[in-house]
Amino acid sequence: MKRKNTVAFAAVCAGLSLLTACGSGTSGGSSSGSGNGGSGSGGSATGYNAANTSVENPSTHQGGTLNYGLSNTPDSTDSGNTYYAFQWNFTRLYATPLLEFKSAPGSDGLQLQPALATGLGQVSADGLQWTYHLKSGLKFEDGSPISSKDVKYAIERSTNYAPDVLPNGPTYFQATLKDPTYPGAYKDTSPDKQGLTSIETPDATTIVFDLQKPFADFDYLVSNPQTAPVPRAKDTGAKYQEHPVSSGPYMFTTFDANKGFTLVKNPNWQASTVPSVKQLVDKINVQYNIQAADIDARLMNGSLDVDLAGTGVQTAARTKILGSDRVKANADDALSGFLWTANLNTKVAPLDNVDCRKAIEYALDKTTQQAAYGGPIAGGDIASTVLPPNIVGYKKADQYEATTQVHGDLDKAKQELQKCGHPDGFSIGLGERNDRPKEVAAAQGIQEALGKIGIKVDIQGFPAGQYLTSFAGSPNFVHQHNLGILMFGWAADWPTGYGFLSQIADGRAIKQAGNDNLAEENSPIINGLLDKAASEKDPAKRTDIFAQIDQQLMTDAVFVPETYAKSLLYRPSNLSNVMVTSAYGMYDYTQLGKSS
Repeated sequence: MKRKNTVAFAAVCAGLSLLTACGSGTSGGSSSGSGNGGSGSGGSATGYNAANTSVENPSTHQGGTLNYGLSNTPDSTDSGNTYYAFQWNFTRLYATPLLEFKSAPGSDGLQLQPALATGLGQVSADGLQWTYHLKSGLKFEDGSPISSKDVKYAIERSTNYAPDVLPNGPTYFQATLKDPTYPGAYKDTSPDKQGLTSIETPDATTIVFDLQKPFADFDYLVSNPQTAPVPRAKDTGAKYQEHPVSSGPYMFTTFDANKGFTLVKNPNWQASTVPSVKQLVDKINVQYNIQAADIDARLMNGSLDVDLAGTGVQTAARTKILGSDRVKANADDALSGFLWTANLNTKVAPLDNVDCRKAIEYALDKTTQQAAYGGPIAGGDIASTVLPPNIVGYKKADQYEATTQVHGDLDKAKQELQKCGHPDGFSIGLGERNDRPKEVAAAQGIQEALGKIGIKVDIQGFPAGQYLTSFAGSPNFVHQHNLGILMFGWAADWPTGYGFLSQIADGRAIKQAGNDNLAEENSPIINGLLDKAASEKDPAKRTDIFAQIDQQLMTDAVFVPETYAKSLLYRPSNLSNVMVTSAYGMYDYTQLGKSS
C-alpha cells in the first residue's frame, strides 16, 4: 500500500501460521507511564508510546463528533478504487470486507478475523478453490440485504477488471483468479452483470473463488476493501465515491471532492454482525487540503482529533512534542510499516542503464534522507533493503553501504558513472508529492547529494491525490517528462514478502494509470520468483524466495531504500480507544471515539 522487527523475528515468523507473532508494533524509546489507559469514562492518555502496546483512554461513551484532517485529497473514497494505507484503514467505517485485521495493539493486530464472512477461507485440497460464507442479517444502509452477488459485483467493478473507470486499486484478483480476460462489470454483456466465471455465488451467503494456481496468501487478499459489497443498482462508476453505499457503521451525508465529506451513523448497521468495529460518535467530519503544519497545531490545541494520513507530525510539532514530557505523554512513535524510497525508472534514459542507477545508490547521503523524514526517532532507521525488517522474508543486507557509508560513497558513485558512459554526470527529473513537506525535503536532499557527482536533478512537484493516477503512476507521463527518480512510500498489503513486493516489483502489475511499479521493473527472474513463492506450500522455502527477490531488486538498483519508517503520532486527550494497528501502522480508525 501507498503506504512492518528484527532478524530474529523474521526467522521465527517463517510461516503464515506464525504471522501473529511477527512485528511487535512497538518502536522502543522511553515511556512516561505506559499503563493500560483510562477508566472507561474519560481522562487523558497515559504515556509516550503507550498506544503501541495498549488501548489508551478506553471508553464506551456515545456521542460527539470526530474531526479528521488531511493535507491533500485521497485517491478515492470508493473502496474498489483506493490504494492508500490510511484509506484502507478508514474505509472499514463504511465498507466492510470479507475478512479484516484484528483491532488490537501490538502483534495481535496482524491476525485476520471475520468481517462479512463467518470465518477464514475453506481451501480445497489442490489449493485452487477458496470458499467463504457470509454472516446472516447483513444489511446495506437502506435496509436491503447484502448478498454474495454484491461482493462478487464489487470485485468485478474494481480496478482489477475496470481500470479505465477505477484506476487506483491493486490488481491481485485479476492476476490470481481464472478468467483473467473478463472485461469488467461496465463492459459485461450478461443481463445481471455477473459474468466473471471464476467467482461463483451458489446461494446468497456463499462465495467461491476459483484460482489459476494455488495462492497461499488468499485469505489476506480478501481482507482488502475491494471485497466490500456494492449494490449494482446503486453503482455510479467513477462518481460512486461521492456516496458509497454503506455496509459499515457509518454512511455518507455530504461529499465535496475538494473540501471533504461527512459521515453519520448507519441506522441499519447492527453491532452484532461485525462487533469488531465501533459506532460511538454521532458524526465524522473529514476536511481536505489543510496545511500539514496547521493539522499539527489543531491536533495539539484540540480543534482537530486525527490526522487522517497517519504519517506523523511535521518538524515544528515534533520539536515541541519531544521537548516537553507533558506534551510527549500524548504521542506515540509508531513503526508505520512504510519503506520510504526513491524509485529509479528503468525506461527513462540514462537510468535504463543499471550502472547509472547504481551511481545514485552509492551517492545519496542517507542521514540527510533520514533527517528529512524526521530523524532516527520520528523518521525511522536507515534502510538498506526493500523488505522492511518485520516482513516475512526480510534478510539483513547492505549492498550499497547505506549503513556503513551513511554520507554516501562518492568514489564508487563516480566509478559507476564511468561504467555507464556518463563520467561527468547527466540531467534527470524527479517527481515528488509537493504537499508532503517531508517528501519535499527528502527530494531536495537527493538533489543536493547527486549534484556532488555531476547529476543535475530537476524536481517536479505534484499533488498527492493525483500523484499515482495522473503523474508518477502514469508511465507515459513519466517518460514524457523525464522523471527518472520518483519519490514513494510503500507498506505491505499484508505482512508477507508477497504482500509487500508483488505490486511494486512484478512487471505484470505495471498499469498505464494508477501504476505502483514506478521503476517499471519487469525482470523475468523476479516475476518467476514471485510465482514460485505464491504457490510454495513450505513456509521456510517461501521465506527464502522473498529474500532472493529482495537481493535481486537491489542488484537491479531499482529502489533506493531511504528509511524503515516511524511516525510520531499525536492523540488529543479526549480521543478514546486509541491504539496503533500493526496492519496499517497508524491509529485504528474503527475504534475511535470521544471520551467526553
